[in-house]
Amino acid sequence: MKYFKIFIGIFLALAASRFVPHPPNFTSLLALSFYVPAVLGIKYLPALLISFVITDIFIGIHSLAVFTWGSVIFIGFFSQYFTKNFNSRISGALLGACLFYIITNFGVWSMGSYGYNLEGLILSYTLAIPFFGYSLISTFIFSAIIECLLKLNILNLGISK
Repeated sequence: MKYFKIFIGIFLALAASRFVPHPPNFTSLLALSFYVPAVLGIKYLPALLISFVITDIFIGIHSLAVFTWGSVIFIGFFSQYFTKNFNSRISGALLGACLFYIITNFGVWSMGSYGYNLEGLILSYTLAIPFFGYSLISTFIFSAIIECLLKLNILNLGISK
């Protein structure tokens, strides 16, 4: 029952940031991708991924879903190495945003959108820089919110990692 309650909380936090009007890539997704497994434990990564898939179903499944979902899984697994302290967690969350940018834009290029050459690969990453900026800003802001909730013991759910 506890897992289900946490799943609902994760879903609501993710859905709230994805369904309200927002700049492109300005959601809680990347911060949650990092913090859910880092704070609650890796066993909650499926709850995050299922929440992401459900919100994608409503927003629209796209050809890059394997890259976006895969990057969430990757970020979740590596988050376990950045739990030491505040600076480590913030750095890890921002590194997660960088990995999301690298993985998803490689996916854009691999779908042939910009041609299968070095110029197309560079163009894929260059044109995505504004979206990356929003990802970094939102990841930092949502990470700061999560850190504040942790500091105030609001997220103290009595769960061991």
